[in-house]
Amino acid sequence: MTEWKNLCTMHRSQSERFGNRVAMRHPQNGLFHDLDWSSYRWQADQAASGLIDLGIETGDRVAILSENRFEWLIADHAILSSGAADVPLHAPLSPTQVEYQVGHSEARGIIVSGQTQADKVFEVLDKLPSLEFLISFDAIEAPDGRLQLLTWQGLKHRSGRINGQEISAREADLNVSSLATIIYTSGTTGNPKGVMLTHGNLLSNARSTADISFVSVDDVLMSWLPYSHIYARTVDHYLTSIGGLTVVLAESVDTLMDNIRQIQPTWLTAVPRVYEKVWNAVATLDQESRTSALHTIFGSRVKQLTSGGAPLPRYIAEGFFEAGIPLLEGYGLTESSPVIAFNSIENYRLGSVGQALGDVDVKISDAGEILTKGPHVMTGYWKNPDATSETIIDGWLHTGDVGRLDADGYLFITDRMKDLFVTSSGKNIAPAELERILSRDEYIDQAVVYGDGRKFVSALIVPSFEKLQTLADENGWTIDTNGDFITSSQPLTFLEQRIEAVMQQVSQPERVKKFLALARPFQVEDDELTATLKVRRRHIISRYEVHLAALYDDSSVSVATGR
Repeated sequence: MTEWKNLCTMHRSQSERFGNRVAMRHPQNGLFHDLDWSSYRWQADQAASGLIDLGIETGDRVAILSENRFEWLIADHAILSSGAADVPLHAPLSPTQVEYQVGHSEARGIIVSGQTQADKVFEVLDKLPSLEFLISFDAIEAPDGRLQLLTWQGLKHRSGRINGQEISAREADLNVSSLATIIYTSGTTGNPKGVMLTHGNLLSNARSTADISFVSVDDVLMSWLPYSHIYARTVDHYLTSIGGLTVVLAESVDTLMDNIRQIQPTWLTAVPRVYEKVWNAVATLDQESRTSALHTIFGSRVKQLTSGGAPLPRYIAEGFFEAGIPLLEGYGLTESSPVIAFNSIENYRLGSVGQALGDVDVKISDAGEILTKGPHVMTGYWKNPDATSETIIDGWLHTGDVGRLDADGYLFITDRMKDLFVTSSGKNIAPAELERILSRDEYIDQAVVYGDGRKFVSALIVPSFEKLQTLADENGWTIDTNGDFITSSQPLTFLEQRIEAVMQQVSQPERVKKFLALARPFQVEDDELTATLKVRRRHIISRYEVHLAALYDDSSVSVATGR
């Protein structure tokens, strides 16, 4: 099997191998357009030359802030071929979050999709002294300033100033230990940590995952997960290049099912929420009708569906298998590039997340924590040696998850050691940070965030009773209660507005959509607070989980509400 020393040589050799075969199909103006492997590589080289002409050196960082589009994939390869590492930012990030990640990574340049994302950068530009240029896929209007501005086409037009030998020399200097990307992932407290992944991390993980995926050059992958997340980055992006698959970019999340019907893919990677929605639509049908409906939804060519990023309910996987459509669950995290274990068509055990990949070691600590070791493990957190030493001990990555291995090596996830939780759409949520933001509001005294495995984030809110009562007296409101909860519409509407306002600091998936307002504070006597007055999150959630779960009964309501 071919041994590639970095992601650049992998993509270049595969592009030469597959030539005029279709590498990707991408939507534009309502139609899908094909891009062959040769053109894919040629455009990446043009953009790489443009970056080098802008002064990018080996080891620099260049950020990408964009929704999924085919230029994103080209830009990634261009950055890598220039010798730099990219910093992918999640498209829904707020300007404050963009500021931290671009500034902390010391990115010299940023590539954005268009005006909306560019405006986030312009808003915080004064706080980004290392940023020198901004490149936009679409035309934008920009304020006067120190930043050098280029269009995507303008970047590629600069390629004539740099010959191909410079790109070849830079690629030749890259090896498995060279930094390829810094991906920021939410922690339980404070700012996110920058996960440093090398060419070797990503290449080994993509290759090992490809080995158990049983895909061929005739396969077609429908791609819609954000490329700023490690799951899509490794599987939809790099694995497909290794396998020579055709990648089809969905127009949007909203059009995913329509695009599937149109394209008839053989493979879909997704998070549990997608399969939950489909299952809910067919669950009441009899077995024969359900099987027919699922095959209609996913098309006649589908070979497998894969799920990651959050726990997949076992009954859904069983239902898909009963319909003759393998729905395979895996497990990993950003720090492991990401795949640690995955089920495959030939080797699966429902309820588990599969067996460890071929070059991945997994063991369970005495405390029950899942540990992993191998070429997939990150080199550490960017500019955070303390967090690195706490997470990687004697070469073993401590995942923070509790699990068990059965006699055949299948891994089962049983709990989470960390407070970090994951919504059913696969979004990592750091509750302590959201609680800190909520509690900063003068009318909110305490907060506990909830949403592990759920569609969105909700919260328990303890108001600042003195201030809320003063406001109620001034406005002639009453503060009625029922059991532990405030039920009056006026104070709930007021709190709703406060929550919506403070949630503007974070991305849409992190925002609290619904809440319950408690009529009393958390108390030490009820084991809701520790002796040092720290909130005991799990105990509180356990106590109120029935009430919190009821907030998800009507998913059509998407605004925060206590009613």
